[in-house]
Amino acid sequence: MEQIHWKVEGMTCANCALTIHKFLEKQGQQAVNVNLVNGEVNFTLKPETSTQQLAKGIENLGYHVHEAAHDHATKTGFLRTPISKFFFCLPFTLLLNMHMLVHGQSMHWLMKPWVQFALCLPVFAIGMSYFGRSAWASIRNGMPNMNVLIAIGALAAFVYSLTGTLFNLGPDYQFYETTATIITLVFLGYWLEDISMAKTQKALRELSKEQKLKANMIAFDDQHQEQIFPVDSSTLKTGDLLLIRTGEHVPMDAKILWGECTVNEAIITGESEPILKKAKEALIGGSVLESGTVKAQVTAVGKDTVLSRIIDLATRAQGEKPPIQQLADKISAVFVPVVLGLALLCFVINLALPHVTLTQSLMRSVAVLVIACPCAMGLATPAAIAVGMGRAAKNGILFRDPKSLELFRNIKTVVFDKTGTLTTGAFTITNYGFNKSMSEEDFKRICYSLEKFSTHPMAQTIAREWKSKEVRWTSIEEKKGAGMEAIDAEGNIYRIGSEAWIGVGASEAGHQVYLSRRGILVGWIDLADEVRPEAKQVIEYFHQKKIKTVMLSGDSREKCMAMAKMLGIDEVYAEKKPDEKLEIIARLNAGTPTAMVGDGINDAPALAKANIGISLGEASQLAMQHADVVLLNKGLSHLPMALGLGRHTYGTIRTNLFWAFIYNVLAIPIAAAGLLNPGIAALAMGFSDVVLALNSLRLQVRTVN
Repeated sequence: MEQIHWKVEGMTCANCALTIHKFLEKQGQQAVNVNLVNGEVNFTLKPETSTQQLAKGIENLGYHVHEAAHDHATKTGFLRTPISKFFFCLPFTLLLNMHMLVHGQSMHWLMKPWVQFALCLPVFAIGMSYFGRSAWASIRNGMPNMNVLIAIGALAAFVYSLTGTLFNLGPDYQFYETTATIITLVFLGYWLEDISMAKTQKALRELSKEQKLKANMIAFDDQHQEQIFPVDSSTLKTGDLLLIRTGEHVPMDAKILWGECTVNEAIITGESEPILKKAKEALIGGSVLESGTVKAQVTAVGKDTVLSRIIDLATRAQGEKPPIQQLADKISAVFVPVVLGLALLCFVINLALPHVTLTQSLMRSVAVLVIACPCAMGLATPAAIAVGMGRAAKNGILFRDPKSLELFRNIKTVVFDKTGTLTTGAFTITNYGFNKSMSEEDFKRICYSLEKFSTHPMAQTIAREWKSKEVRWTSIEEKKGAGMEAIDAEGNIYRIGSEAWIGVGASEAGHQVYLSRRGILVGWIDLADEVRPEAKQVIEYFHQKKIKTVMLSGDSREKCMAMAKMLGIDEVYAEKKPDEKLEIIARLNAGTPTAMVGDGINDAPALAKANIGISLGEASQLAMQHADVVLLNKGLSHLPMALGLGRHTYGTIRTNLFWAFIYNVLAIPIAAAGLLNPGIAALAMGFSDVVLALNSLRLQVRTVN
């Protein structure tokens, strides 16, 4: 089934997003996701469904569809943008309000009813072509949006004024300036809202810019002489050869064929410290060569690059909704009908009061319609998530969904794997031994032939350092958390792995890796690994936050206890297999909310079982499916930031929802009491969205650790 990615313009509130979502689901589309902040709409296309018909249906609802979701839609044409509409309406609105700004006989002609009508008509036409069309379409779809309130408020004031003009009822019936002011100031609010929302996307836009680069492509002429051609990075294909020099960006993901260099990968990891890269090592598109010159081969382009996957993952996460948003969505879904009812009730009650005129009753009802802003409640969550996710992605922290942000606030226990998590995973062989049943060459060859198929860091070190001619196995299998098992052509069963799995006697205990043949121990290997320099500081951070730290490892108890003592870890579980790790995580989860930090491979079941699974991995390992959070900086240094961003983003969401709710609770009675005229109400409505967006933007700069 085809995945559709669209960019949709014109969404101004949660009801707009719900309208599009509901329309697509009615048409039978699946996995619908509508992102209010950046306007992206993603869904799985139902077979035999026309995308043209779907796009036309969304256009009929009052929105505009661009078929490339990641293209920045540029609004062109006369009066297409909120700011162009605002500046078109502004002169007419100022003239209509001039009698309140300048007193004297010179302005008296502006008060004539038909002059007021003529000045208001262009503004009313522009406003109703946008608000009225959108309002009517949303009503037909069964999901009234905020434009219903604006359209009814402006229409009521206009019809009331036009009635007074036609029947010459006097100045008490002239409220053309109210109609114009509502429409003009709402367009101003939308423009300010667009600016605020664009700022929330700043981090992801900066990442996207790094994808559009120039490249030096290597080609060969008829005489097989090397030629260099400058090309746009978007034209590159997998397998193309590149020349990358000092100071240049890596245009696409590539593998070094010749030369070495130091690379700044801050665009991906948030760490500006240069990294040495040699032949056969990977370069990440968007990173910068700080020194050296290399020839490299393109390994991924377009949406398959690391940077594209980061942007895609972060963008999708921004569009998803955490549990806290569900309440806001339910409120937004019924908000417009409730406000319409309140406005009608306000009109009836005020009309029944002896000292309130028909005109005053109508204007108070119009003010209620305009001041009641479901936009603020709808933007409270997505605005904060957009900023939090964007800042996280810019620093090499990828949240798979917003639920992780919400769960972080309750975490009381953090569980660490040992190898590759608390340690660097960069092992070296320090010692080895074998019995007289085989030669040193055979011992190394067998170890290499077994370990080359394993993903464990120790195994990869052995395979790298002892690379030789392979033994051909009739079968080979990796036993997670234990080691490798293989059978050769003669039927001999070989095992290489942990002490517990091989079954080692007391006299040979204490080594990291053992080799057996037909159940008999034939050799052992010792490897050394470094503790990550940032590990102790991260553990201390969690202790400061009153969070319990636990080590959960398959390594020997002696080594685990020594490391735990050095780092100050509270509790240790050693010599545990994957199924045992799973049981321990389940038990810890039952007691307190628990996060698990691992390498995302051997610890996959435990990562999936934890309340939050946090994976440490290189950028090429983004496909890990079991972690809720992926840290791309090859270490623990950004783990405090991940926790802090989760907690502060959730806190910002709660603050936004509180103020959005309080705003409506206070503003509606004030408007109903006649203490706000409709023009001021329109201005206040527009600025309420901006205030929440600015509060969310504080996440970009505030200290979150």
